[in-house]
Amino acid sequence: MKALNLNYFGHTKAWWVVLLVGILLIIGGFAYWFWPMAGYAVASQIFGWLLVLAGIVQLCVSAGPNRGKGWGWWLAGGVIDMFIGFMMVRSIVLSEAVFPYFIALIFIFWGIAALCNAVKNSGRRYWWVSMVNGILMLLIGFLFIEAGWVANMMMTSFLTALAFIYWGFSIAMFSYDMRPVKE
Repeated sequence: MKALNLNYFGHTKAWWVVLLVGILLIIGGFAYWFWPMAGYAVASQIFGWLLVLAGIVQLCVSAGPNRGKGWGWWLAGGVIDMFIGFMMVRSIVLSEAVFPYFIALIFIFWGIAALCNAVKNSGRRYWWVSMVNGILMLLIGFLFIEAGWVANMMMTSFLTALAFIYWGFSIAMFSYDMRPVKE
């Protein structure tokens, strides 16, 4: 029975902070979807600050006393998210030029992490959800590489909104898995 309580992301009392980050990403995604003319620079700056916030949350989860076996992914993801977030916030010109590539790197990293999670938990129930999540994240990452290569502003805007919304839902769903289990 105790094996059912194990999860990849660990348990923490601060699961609601991860949920809050997911909700903020969803709101940011819908805002960018409905107001794409708000500006590419604004979107990249907002995304930079959300990455800094997400990185801080990931570092806190990985350093928590009840961290799970996958705490290294949270630590690595937090460091990468904070580094990319600070780089985007530091320079608007830099963030506009490399915005699709930064997002592509993040989605490819988290896609690989989700695929590793699916392979590790292949004997468990619903392991395929992590597999589908990983494949979708990799697909979005590769689409961002293509959007940056072609310099297609409309495709990048659409993918940015889609990425915010999808990533927010993914993080919000995973936050419920992080709630402490009552014995």
